[in-house]
Amino acid sequence: MGEQPIFTTRAHVFQIDPTTKKNWVPASKQAVTVSYFYDSTRNSYRIISVDGSKVIINSTITPNMTFTKTSQKFGQWADSRANTVFGLGFASEQQLSKFAEKFQEVKEAAKLARDKSQEKVDTLSNNSQDSGPETPSANQASSINGTDDEKIFHVGPEAALLQTENDQLKSAVEQSNTNAKKWETELQTLRENNARLVDALQESSANVESWKKQLSTCKEESDTLREKIAELEAQCNEANQEKQKNAQLSVRVQELEAELQDKEQKNNPTETHASSLSFHLRSRNKQQLYT
Repeated sequence: MGEQPIFTTRAHVFQIDPTTKKNWVPASKQAVTVSYFYDSTRNSYRIISVDGSKVIINSTITPNMTFTKTSQKFGQWADSRANTVFGLGFASEQQLSKFAEKFQEVKEAAKLARDKSQEKVDTLSNNSQDSGPETPSANQASSINGTDDEKIFHVGPEAALLQTENDQLKSAVEQSNTNAKKWETELQTLRENNARLVDALQESSANVESWKKQLSTCKEESDTLREKIAELEAQCNEANQEKQKNAQLSVRVQELEAELQDKEQKNNPTETHASSLSFHLRSRNKQQLYT
């Protein structure tokens, strides 16, 4: 199955300053993934962390290592093979405790694996002694402990795995950068569209206010005109009523004058002509007056 992650968390990674051996130097700009890996082939454990395309922790756990809590959220361990001290800053005390518990668990597993390996070595040594007085040759010791070539061979797959991981991470970073640029362009387009929509909305709002004012003015003018029309219609009605009254009065006057003329003719026929002439003149003047 090869190497598989068995525990993962997130933390800020630090390394001890190689010059002063006192100050911490940040190895990551932000919290990154820190994982325990188990290699079933080699029966070994490692702590690995990658920031972007850079491997910032590659520490093989040995039984001699110790993880120390230096504060509520910070812990450290020394790696003699990497010739450095790693420090991790966690977001909570609970995360630090879990990481420390896992470190102790992995450390015990590494110790157990080493003891089993030592038992195998002792067994082979005893078998060798039982078969004869000869001591193990250099080749036999090398086969037990592993020759330099074999050690290099063991390192090879790790380097290849890291290279593969780095290539995948680089590809992911490049894809993320491409997507980020695309999203940035789309975001800028959306901002410009939003700005245009805001301008159009403001312009529409201004037009609506202007139309409301114009509508109010038109309503006021319409109301004024209606009042004037009603006033004029009332005046016309009054004038028509007066005309009707005058016409009725004129007719009545004519009737009365005709009756008077008839009476005068009966009483004095000589004055009839003069009265008739006077009657016609008065009637014509009255008609002119009332019209």
